[in-house]
Amino acid sequence: MEKNQSQQNKKKSSPSHSSWGFEHKNEPLASHATYNNRLLRYMFFALFLLLGSLFIGMLGYKYIVKVDTWADAFLNASMILTGMGPVSPEKMVTNSAKIFSGTYAIYSGVAFLSGIAIFFTPILHRFLHVLHVDIEE
Repeated sequence: MEKNQSQQNKKKSSPSHSSWGFEHKNEPLASHATYNNRLLRYMFFALFLLLGSLFIGMLGYKYIVKVDTWADAFLNASMILTGMGPVSPEKMVTNSAKIFSGTYAIYSGVAFLSGIAIFFTPILHRFLHVLHVDIEE
């Protein structure tokens, strides 16, 4: 019985973070260490998403579009990923190259914006949380 009560008291005293690790607007602002850890975690997730997307694009440009070098594959994939467009459209002669390029362009637009949104999520949450914190005097 005592063990059960101590567990209930522990649950009441600890903040009820969401599954994403953010505090509720009624909870105190997270410490700088917690915020920095959260920022790093989200930054690495966004970086993983963008680098994975870049790698997929490089593989497609090298083996489907058949660009000459890995540097050309990197250049085309990174330009598509950031929304700038392909560098060497003259290589898009086969149907499979055109389908890959179009599909990768659609995917890249979503992946890039998602990566940016993931990166800025903890920053925006902290800003909005600060606006809701009551300042006690």
